[in-house]
Amino acid sequence: MGAVILYPAIDLKNGQCVRLRQGDMDLATVFNDDPGAQARNFEAQGFEALHIVDLDGAFAGRPMNAAAVDAVLAAIRMPVQLGGGIRDLKTVAAWLDKGVARVIIGTAAVRDPGFVRAAAVAFPGQIAVGIDARDGFVAVEGWAETSSLSAVDLGRRFEDAGVAAIIYTDIARDGMLSGVNWEATIALAEAVAIPVIASGGLASMDDIRRLVAPESAQLAGAITGRALYDGRLDPTEALRLVKAARAA
Repeated sequence: MGAVILYPAIDLKNGQCVRLRQGDMDLATVFNDDPGAQARNFEAQGFEALHIVDLDGAFAGRPMNAAAVDAVLAAIRMPVQLGGGIRDLKTVAAWLDKGVARVIIGTAAVRDPGFVRAAAVAFPGQIAVGIDARDGFVAVEGWAETSSLSAVDLGRRFEDAGVAAIIYTDIARDGMLSGVNWEATIALAEAVAIPVIASGGLASMDDIRRLVAPESAQLAGAITGRALYDGRLDPTEALRLVKAARAA
């Protein structure tokens, strides 16, 4: 997974593709009952990699939507990065064995940084850290709790660990279509050497233009969810801009 990449998101709840607002499981909108078909659709549109979150897993602390993830992996050829409920090396190994290209460690990165380091050593290039922040501070347990750790401090903690990427989500923006928090995301990318992927709030082609603008050059990509499902984002035009920026 090289230069700037636009990742479509599949968030899984009860085996269905949903979108939440600010991580609230009670505010879930179902967009597709068939995650495999949704993934195939994204691949057909020209996307090069897919972002999946096991929402039930994030709350349970263990994988809860394995059948849906299996269906996605069977349906597509593009690489998949997956987060939600990944709390130990056994779970990391199991997902990678199934064909997931990269696993995202979120809550456990705060609770057990040694686990992230061990995973990054055991599986080079296949471990990402998910940093989900509320007002600049890291939230855990499916965003139900906010810690006293800042996003930048958490990112710096893994500077020398061999982590492949940081996925940075501004919770206040997630699912709200209010635009990515570019300032905080770019500040994090400037504070760490690890590639940073923007997540949460991507709302329109304006956000895509911002992603490919020179001031965002240090970002490795962005994740889009609701805007894509709602039709606010034209995938063909978005991917054209991303590929043009990469070629330049």
